[in-house]
Amino acid sequence: MEKEFVDSMRSSLFNLKEEIINKLVAESKDFKEIIEDMDPKDLVDIAADDIDRKTLEALSAGDIRKLNLIDSAISRLQNGKYGICMSCNKKIPRERLEAMPYALMCIDCKTADERRNR
Repeated sequence: MEKEFVDSMRSSLFNLKEEIINKLVAESKDFKEIIEDMDPKDLVDIAADDIDRKTLEALSAGDIRKLNLIDSAISRLQNGKYGICMSCNKKIPRERLEAMPYALMCIDCKTADERRNR
């Protein structure tokens, strides 16, 4: 995969992660207090730290899932597995990754997975 594309996706993933953290800070007094008690760091570094139970309680279920998918995608970027379908091991189309940088599966496998889970 092209280095420029990978760098672009890395940036997108960290931006998505930062948006979730910013939303959490805006909505949660408890999370704001956690951040204020920490050493000064940027939000991406804070998001990379282990998030304690109080923080997880403040997140909606959708935000938790999305944050986990983003963290997983960042890990795959680091170990060279980014853009590979977790089901069939084929390349995930670039267009899909641009639309959903944290995609785990290609469209065919995701569709089949959704059908099974209905």
